[in-house]
Amino acid sequence: MRYLVALGAGGLVTLGLFYFMSVLISQGKKKPVENDLGPVVEFIRVKRDQETKTRSRELPKKPPPPKAAPSKPKMQVAENDQPQAEQLDMPQPKIANGLKGGMGPYLGGGGGGGNSDGEVMPIVRIAPQMPRKARMRGIEGYVVASFTVTKSGSVSDVKIVEAKPPRIFNREAKRAILKWKYKPQIVDGKAVEIPQTIRLDFKLEGEE
Repeated sequence: MRYLVALGAGGLVTLGLFYFMSVLISQGKKKPVENDLGPVVEFIRVKRDQETKTRSRELPKKPPPPKAAPSKPKMQVAENDQPQAEQLDMPQPKIANGLKGGMGPYLGGGGGGGNSDGEVMPIVRIAPQMPRKARMRGIEGYVVASFTVTKSGSVSDVKIVEAKPPRIFNREAKRAILKWKYKPQIVDGKAVEIPQTIRLDFKLEGEE
């Protein structure tokens, strides 16, 4: 009788074990529970450098102070020293005498009709300059010019009638004649214009 009871109890225990094992196996086959919280973010702690590097910045150097401007040199001028104009030895051309008694620089004039109350006479007569080109080359010559003495005694309408050598003395001759002044010709108590002709000889100094 004892053996029967032991066998029955052993069979019950064996069945219970098989049942418990089947329950465990059935639970292991279930799907794992999904996490609805979303992806998990993992934080990694980075180690900081123990030594902090500092950046050094040099301040610009101050510019040196500007040098003092040099003082202007003082010029001492002697009170009594005055510049003197250089004296140039320039030969003056000779003016031929007039044919009417040498009273003026003319060879002759054609007066109009009527009685002559007063002859034309030169008041200011400036000699022409010898051209530099002619002086350096030693050139001599003459110019015959015609002009008109106006009612006021001035000179106008100067023309070169003859020149030897040509064109060398023309400009200086005209320039000088235009500066001449005359006492005008008086006819019947009135001043009149009168034509004149003059010869100017251009000779170097020391030669006749």
